[in-house]
Amino acid sequence: MSHKTVSEVAALAGISVRTLHHYDQIGLVRPAERSDAGYRLYDDADLARLHDVLTWRALGFPLQEVQDLLDDPDHDRLEALFLHRERLASQVGALNERIAALDEAIRKTTHAEPLAEVDYRALFDGFDPSELETEAEATWGDTEAWAESKRRTARYGEAEWRAIRDEQAALNQRLAALMAAGEPPTSTEARATAEAHRVHIDRWFYAVDREIHLGLAELYVEDPRFRATYDKVAPGLAQFLRDAIRALHAPKPRRL
Repeated sequence: MSHKTVSEVAALAGISVRTLHHYDQIGLVRPAERSDAGYRLYDDADLARLHDVLTWRALGFPLQEVQDLLDDPDHDRLEALFLHRERLASQVGALNERIAALDEAIRKTTHAEPLAEVDYRALFDGFDPSELETEAEATWGDTEAWAESKRRTARYGEAEWRAIRDEQAALNQRLAALMAAGEPPTSTEARATAEAHRVHIDRWFYAVDREIHLGLAELYVEDPRFRATYDKVAPGLAQFLRDAIRALHAPKPRRL
């Protein structure tokens, strides 16, 4: 195959460009070549190594251990593929149970029957707040913000995660409503919602200053999975939120 650019590889693997840059910087996945302009170019071997990295990360290995495994001359890629297959196969039963729980919740909701605690437990069993943790750790794993988030969330139970999810949904709906009403992301309402977004993360996860908030804003657009999450609520929502956060933190014009 022809060489792929970093953007093409990010889209293919479903990870962010930022993550690929990080993997390159730490020597985990270094592209085979660079273009004349200095852009990263990945070949088949690079993609195979990236797949191995994501496979071992999915199995719970930290980045340093993944690097040690892949740099071991006795590393067996076929074994890694079999392990990945076993992991996926083990998920089939759990997925079927979650589908059955959803079917039961749908049936009860259709007939206006209240959901029992067991129904909620089954539904929340499929809610994984660390779904995007790989990219987050790659970007912020050595920061105090990451450590603080891990400390806080380790104490959270079902009620806290439900409150977090409800707040996130409410913020997304506020942003989507502003977009639908034709409000620009620079409007007072959009900027106020962007500030509410900052406060939400600050309250539940870690302290968020201007620099961190702006960095998150870019991640929501650059990372395909973050972008898909927001754009599923309303097409273009990820960019609208990014622009609202930029407007919130834009330098104020000096008065003469």
